Amino acid sequence: MRDPNLTGYTPKATPGVTPVDTLEVTSRVIACDGGGGALGHPSVSLRIEDKQVTCPYCSRTFILQDGAGGGDHH
Repeated sequence: MRDPNLTGYTPKATPGVTPVDTLEVTSRVIACDGGGGALGHPSVSLRIEDKQVTCPYCSRTFILQDGAGGGDHH
């Protein structure tokens, strides 16, 4: 997700609000389309800044595996 104001905003899971749907990933940049094909949502690219990022459309949380994601800088 592009932040035109460069505020550094990254969606994060909120306990009690965000559904518990997590996936462990090995890359800091991931794509999410809701996983429902035509019933999903538009594909968005998300970047994990720290340990996790939550999709603003479907609230799926992607968690970076320990020791992964070190070489994804551009």
